[in-house]
Amino acid sequence: MASEYDVPAIRRTHDILRVLASHRRPVKASELAEACKLARSTLYLLLDCLEQRRWIERRDGGYVVGIELMALGSAYLRQDGLQTAFQAAAGAFVARHNEVVQLATLDGFDVVYLAREDARRPVRLVSDLGLRLPASACALGKALLASLSPEDLAARVPDTLPRVTERSLATRAALDQELAQVRNTGLAQDLEEVATGLVCFAAYVGVTPLGKRIAVSTSIPTDRLDEAHRRDAMEGIRLVARDIALRVIPGA
Repeated sequence: MASEYDVPAIRRTHDILRVLASHRRPVKASELAEACKLARSTLYLLLDCLEQRRWIERRDGGYVVGIELMALGSAYLRQDGLQTAFQAAAGAFVARHNEVVQLATLDGFDVVYLAREDARRPVRLVSDLGLRLPASACALGKALLASLSPEDLAARVPDTLPRVTERSLATRAALDQELAQVRNTGLAQDLEEVATGLVCFAAYVGVTPLGKRIAVSTSIPTDRLDEAHRRDAMEGIRLVARDIALRVIPGA
């Protein structure tokens, strides 16, 4: 059973970092105080401590995430040899198909994007590293949800499915139907459910020795997705998933 013991300094630090990570610009101390509901005296003590350790940095009258926090966070990918495995498999896919490849994990009912190998041509994406999306709305999420036990799945799925576009799944029955198809075919897809004009295909990789449940996907604009390219991309992303699994998951 998880402990409910609370360490205020850690909780407050976490809140500060989450606010900074959610902005693309420096965040002023006054904004942090309001967002985190902290007294100025407490806030400045925490900011000073975080700045000394370079978890945050001062920029243009505000604060941004610092280089040391980035270095610490990148260990999540380096562990298990996941970064090296992804780069090798995704690089081969991009060289052959010239489409982007994304790696993600499941956190509760959220998909969290971990890595991306870009194509040699522009594509409008919503997969910034660290971004969270509802698992029911994207191909990666469906691939990951389909890998769960019935009990684990039931514990994660909310009563109301969050939607990103009007094409996102709206009901548990629709989600269950899609997950059954994923289990049968080994491939998940979203058809403009995250972004209009973008189709995604995803395949489940597995659970790494350190417990990361991961999947990979490719995202392709609808205006260049003919039937031949669709078939090639679907088979290609299956091969990427298999390649990564062989490199990082014992017994795959």
